Amino acid sequence: MRFSGFRVIKEALTGHKGWGKLWRNCAPQPAYDFIIVGGGGHGLATAYYLAKVFRKSRIAVLEKSWLGSGNIGRNTTIVRSNYLLPGNQPFYEFSMKLWENMEQDLNFNAMMSQRSIINLFHSDGQRDAYRRRGNAMHLSGAGGTLLSAGELREIAPFLNFDDARFPIKGGLRQERAGTARHDGVAWGYARAADQLGVDLIQNCEVTGFRREAGKVVGVETSRGFIGAKKVGVAVAGSSSRVMAAAEMRLPMESHVLQAFVSEGLKPTLPGVITFGAGHFYVSQSDKGGLVFGGDIDGYNTYAQRGNLPVVEDVIEGGMALMPMLGRARLLRSWGGVMDMSMDGSPIIDKTGIEGLYFNGGWCYGGFKATPASGYVFAHLLATDTPHEVASAFRFDRFARGYVIDEKGVGAQPNLH
Repeated sequence: MRFSGFRVIKEALTGHKGWGKLWRNCAPQPAYDFIIVGGGGHGLATAYYLAKVFRKSRIAVLEKSWLGSGNIGRNTTIVRSNYLLPGNQPFYEFSMKLWENMEQDLNFNAMMSQRSIINLFHSDGQRDAYRRRGNAMHLSGAGGTLLSAGELREIAPFLNFDDARFPIKGGLRQERAGTARHDGVAWGYARAADQLGVDLIQNCEVTGFRREAGKVVGVETSRGFIGAKKVGVAVAGSSSRVMAAAEMRLPMESHVLQAFVSEGLKPTLPGVITFGAGHFYVSQSDKGGLVFGGDIDGYNTYAQRGNLPVVEDVIEGGMALMPMLGRARLLRSWGGVMDMSMDGSPIIDKTGIEGLYFNGGWCYGGFKATPASGYVFAHLLATDTPHEVASAFRFDRFARGYVIDEKGVGAQPNLH
């Protein structure tokens, strides 16, 4: 079944009786060629690209709960590629190009809206840093415009230009950035993967890895043993816990990141806006709610909930940036568990155990990386070689001193 405008009209005229399920609810087979642990955006995208691009079959995605129950459904939906360092900028620009064609590729409405992002700066030093970042973005084809305070007043007159403790002096704008519907992304990849024969297995928690002669031959699950030639793990904030079952200790910590939505308001924000004098970012959803967030909680946790001190800190940043926020009522909040790596950048690599592969350490950048993460992880699983745009995301960079420490990706956990 393909979605189209004509199909919507037909179903509207016939009582919507022709819609089918988006994907099969599969029972596990005894063995597969590839098992992807984690039924979030990265895991589903990996399975899809393995089947679509690399022509692999006998693929299963194992999810301990329901598909999309983790971070893919618990984020602020921002999509951007405004990075600086060589290890990151090409990767996120590759991801942006995949985003721009995702809906046509998946035949699913992910509500991708390229309404731009503006990173505000409040000092001459920040302006120079953003000019440098903007030049790096242009070198990779990501584009970008440095805005003056006057230009910003025309775009976002509601910002606190006159009475701010940290005066707004301008901003770096990436016009191609924006937002997408997080659930739609998960559903789109799940549906497309299912149509290519991938088994999507829910309520199937991985509890261990079975090895023979040092090689992984399958996984122990809550639904029994499932054999596999290759196992890829993409479980975000649960990375350390899952990989501990393979006796691996990862260079990362898990922290909760809270997000918030206000009541619905009339269209106000031109796109995504970030505060340069504190950690606060905000956009407006299609329903009108202001979607915003800030810092992670400082303590380690696997709980999908936060605490009041961080709520206060985030709201303070929002009020300093746009005082009108104080008149809006908060509708709801939630938490996602972030797998914070030691340099704020991801790891996509083979492990030291044959047949076991890892994708994690996304910090704040997981949602915007979804399509590229899935593509390059599928490339690694299919070819046993890293994709060119992910060649810097290796485990050994910490031992070699080639860390990708970029402010704005999600710095080291100990600095939050």
